[in-house]
Amino acid sequence: MDIRDDWLSFELHPDTPPEGIPYAKRFPGADIDKMYENIRKRGDEFGIKFGPRLLLSNSHMSLEASEYARDMGKYELFHERMFYTYFTESKDIGGMEVLTESARICGLNADELLVALKERRYAHRLEKTRKEAGQIHLTGVPTFIINGRTKVVGAQHISVFRDLLKKIVDKQK
Repeated sequence: MDIRDDWLSFELHPDTPPEGIPYAKRFPGADIDKMYENIRKRGDEFGIKFGPRLLLSNSHMSLEASEYARDMGKYELFHERMFYTYFTESKDIGGMEVLTESARICGLNADELLVALKERRYAHRLEKTRKEAGQIHLTGVPTFIINGRTKVVGAQHISVFRDLLKKIVDKQK
């Protein structure tokens, strides 16, 4: 099985209103620029640029759309496009226009996507993921689970993974 078959669409902030919420309101008193300083540094290492973070989008429909893309064999492409749209272009990925534009860019049928979203065809997958996430106490994304028990949460440097995997291999010897 390809590891990508296990990627789950997890809604980190399901309480976000449909129109999104300004970061300053969602995280009162937090220094948003400081929050993103580490992620910007990590992105710079890989040539990924992060735009200004002003709005926390409601990601529910984009996650349902990603499940549609999965069924169409374009999950990874759509996922990458949504990441770019949200984090680099700073667009609201909760908006239908943004979703259909992204679908078209990825070679997906935007009209078919809208029908799937209207029918809530993929809502059950997100609910299943939410329940699974609750069972493992998932609190952040990305989260990597190694050997079914070791969790690595957040955008970590590659050295964190190397060290952890070395420890696991050494322990098995």
